[in-house]
Amino acid sequence: MKIKYTALSDADLVSAYIAGDEYSLSTLITRHKQRVYSFIYSKVFDRDITEDVFQDTFVKVIKTLKRGKYNEEGKFLPWVMRIAHNLVIDHFRKNNRMPKFEGNGDFNIFSVLNDGSLNAEKQIIKDQIEHDVRELIEELPDDQREVLVMRIYKDMSFKEIAFQTDVSINTALGRMRYALINLRKVIEKHNIVLTN
Repeated sequence: MKIKYTALSDADLVSAYIAGDEYSLSTLITRHKQRVYSFIYSKVFDRDITEDVFQDTFVKVIKTLKRGKYNEEGKFLPWVMRIAHNLVIDHFRKNNRMPKFEGNGDFNIFSVLNDGSLNAEKQIIKDQIEHDVRELIEELPDDQREVLVMRIYKDMSFKEIAFQTDVSINTALGRMRYALINLRKVIEKHNIVLTN
């Protein structure tokens, strides 16, 4: 009996491919090709680069599936999009289109998070930076992290932060200052690339 591949869910097709059914993978690629291809093209605006990144994305998908490392609970497309997104960032980094973070005194990590007029390339880099910065913030001591998150992500005034955390405004300001100093140290320690 011939399997009707198009009727199968992504999760079923992934399982079939892992079990050795090569055709199920081509069904998956055909099903999602347009979405993945359009996503990549919207970031790089170049057909040749899009083709390369698209190919690399599915090479990575195949390798991951073959190694049995796939565990996305049926969320196949978002997983593929995340791989494509990371490969687009790798492309920008390889081509030096992400200037290195220079340790100048007036550098403001958050100015880059607030620029609303971003083109697609800058937007994807901004998304990556926001992700990196959020991970760095997790390394801060609790009291500093709390103030930083309230100030940057919740847009609270120092007066509101002081009230909410039950400390003086000066203490809240001090914690913010130390949070930024420590954030800079973490950035330098990990040699993180941020762009402005």
